[in-house]
Amino acid sequence: MASFLYRLGRSAFRKRRWVLLLWVAVVAVVGFKGVTAAAGSDDSSSMPGIESQKAFDLIAQRFPGAAADGASARIVFVAPDGQKVTAAGNREAIEKTVAEAAAGGQVASAVDPFRAKAVSEDGTTAYATVTYKVTGKDLSDGSRTELQRALGDARKAGLTVESGGDAVAAQTEAGGIGEAAGVLVAALVLLVTFGSMAAAGLPLLTAVIGVATSMMAILALSSAFGLSSSTGTLATMLGLAVGIDYAMFIVSRYREERGKGHTSLEAAGRATGTAGSAVVFAGLTVVVALAGLSIVGVPMLTKMGLAAAGAVLLSVVIALTLVPALLGFWPDAVLPRALRRRVRKSRGAGAATGAATGAATSTGAAIVSAAAAGPGAAAGPRESRWARFVLRRPLPVLLLSVVGLGALALPVTDLQLGMSGDEAKPTSTTERRAYDDLAKGFGPGFNGPLTIVVDAKGAPDATGAVHTIVKKIAATDGVVSVSEPRFNQAGDTAIVSATPSTSPTSKQTENLVHTIRGERAGLESATDATFQVTGTTAANIDVAQKMQSALIPYLAVVVGLAFLLLLVVFRSLVVPVKAAVGFLLSVLASLGAVVAVFQWGWAADLLGVEQTGPIMSMMPIFLVGIVFGLAMDYQVFLVSRMREAYVHGQSPGRAMVTGFGHSARVVVAAALIMMSVFSGFVTAGESMIKMIGFGLAIAVLFDAFVVRMAFVPAVLALLGHRAWWLPRWLDRVLPRVDIEGEALTRADVEAEAPAHGDTPGAQPSERSRETAGI
Repeated sequence: MASFLYRLGRSAFRKRRWVLLLWVAVVAVVGFKGVTAAAGSDDSSSMPGIESQKAFDLIAQRFPGAAADGASARIVFVAPDGQKVTAAGNREAIEKTVAEAAAGGQVASAVDPFRAKAVSEDGTTAYATVTYKVTGKDLSDGSRTELQRALGDARKAGLTVESGGDAVAAQTEAGGIGEAAGVLVAALVLLVTFGSMAAAGLPLLTAVIGVATSMMAILALSSAFGLSSSTGTLATMLGLAVGIDYAMFIVSRYREERGKGHTSLEAAGRATGTAGSAVVFAGLTVVVALAGLSIVGVPMLTKMGLAAAGAVLLSVVIALTLVPALLGFWPDAVLPRALRRRVRKSRGAGAATGAATGAATSTGAAIVSAAAAGPGAAAGPRESRWARFVLRRPLPVLLLSVVGLGALALPVTDLQLGMSGDEAKPTSTTERRAYDDLAKGFGPGFNGPLTIVVDAKGAPDATGAVHTIVKKIAATDGVVSVSEPRFNQAGDTAIVSATPSTSPTSKQTENLVHTIRGERAGLESATDATFQVTGTTAANIDVAQKMQSALIPYLAVVVGLAFLLLLVVFRSLVVPVKAAVGFLLSVLASLGAVVAVFQWGWAADLLGVEQTGPIMSMMPIFLVGIVFGLAMDYQVFLVSRMREAYVHGQSPGRAMVTGFGHSARVVVAAALIMMSVFSGFVTAGESMIKMIGFGLAIAVLFDAFVVRMAFVPAVLALLGHRAWWLPRWLDRVLPRVDIEGEALTRADVEAEAPAHGDTPGAQPSERSRETAGI
């Protein structure tokens, strides 16, 4: 692996113009396809395998046209204090508003609340439903403006008017200004880390190219694969984060190799061969975790996971080809200022001598005197001090990290899964105020009615069977009211709406759904008819249970595959196990933090979370998949340098210190970059995006700064040689990928041997001259 990537890096460096032209062509072609491609149909709401989806499919089959996907708006009218909506003036204003709303060009129907009996018992609140001929994303700005203008007339009459529904909801962007701020913070971190504008700008440039290409590819494939606008959200998040990180690791290793006295061409090859190997396997672990989301069986998760996996693969390819090519255009610009000065002086000294051997000697000595001090010479002083501290006191550090993360994970025991709606939006939005007004006027369960689909096709008396079932459901504790059954044309299927007494996200409503479904067996035997429960509330409950039941199988598949991958990379049984344990600690602690903020409300105001509630049902499995991939990134980058030092002859303790010193600063910078990018999504107005952004940012914080900086070195220090133990039979079976660059080291020794032999006038080989800086 290292040898192949070494040659790839050198080729990209040498043929940099062709590589750059190739990438320009790829970006242009993909961009053209993305801009001209037809929009895809969004079928991400489908949740196969759950009862609510089966009921929805039955409605579409037995009631053609009833499951139309046209947008809708619910207009809520609240009378002034002391008045009722049924008063003459208020009623006239409401009827006028509904008539004006119905006159819209894209409106299919608008139901008057007084004819539909949509008035609260106390007469203070009424609502009207407006349905459209097109979906929410196809609704024109003119139609939205017409609706708002109609609402303005009612407000002038003194009524409080709010509106909800997908016809009103704003189309929020994933990150917005916060995402841009995250990129700026990432640029600042890169500048501080590298001390060079070129070194800081190169990872940003390649990451932006990767993300732009990925998004254009998603647009180009949206029609063929039914990708929605939300499919690219995760691809943007991860593509930007790992794109910066992967390029940064290549650039960092390139600077290190130049500091050892290698030429720019040799340094590019070595950086790609060593750090590039870590990039490949880190990227593969992320891809495994993301592609594994497909086993859950949720189309939206599958598409988001595969799209993000494609973005990560593209970031890997860019890091291995475009980054060394760009280094070829500016080989010295990415170096620290002091090293650039030494390079210029060494070139002048080399030109003055005129002798190849003298130039090689002066170059190697002038560039870095520490090159002869061994692999650990370049280790940062702060990082090495911390590593030596962990080496002296591994047990306290290990216990403190485990106990700390375990305490942070405790809120997970109170985890409640669900899907938030308008109740989770800020009170500044009209959707949230409409939700609150309806709950106050009609009861908390009004915003989450249950839809009961009664299938009496096999019953001898279909009508009687339907009424028997409806009567039983109406008598169930927790049901406030049940609507009159609406039959299809064949008369064998009916739809009933049942209003719970509790809010859609409450535990009582979840229990009510299970109670109603538990009555099915007895009613089937008594009526020869059956029924299913659906609706948004029931669907959210079903999805939460589906996610919960899929979590363990998903963990087993992803962790198992990653274990095999890490086993091949590190040739150790202990290191993959340690990686899995560390991952579980970080993901449980981050999920606990999500529960504490979004469910319990701790520090919720600081994040703009105005309403707490259940955690998004997809969040745990989503967090597990993404955080696992990112955790393995840090695992590979950090431990591969330790493994490299150990393979090259250092003791386990010294190898841990050396590897930590070489990679800790870059890993910290990478973590800060990922945190800044993910934190930018916390500013999004969409609750799901806000929760994902916070969860990923806090997970990176725990994994990079606690697990990788404390837990991992402490475990390796305690185990010593046993950390790298592998049975001989397994060592013979496993393929060798040489992530440590051992083949490159052997090639150096073989190439330099003739130059140090006894033959007079022996000339150094090309590799030897390049290594020496000739």
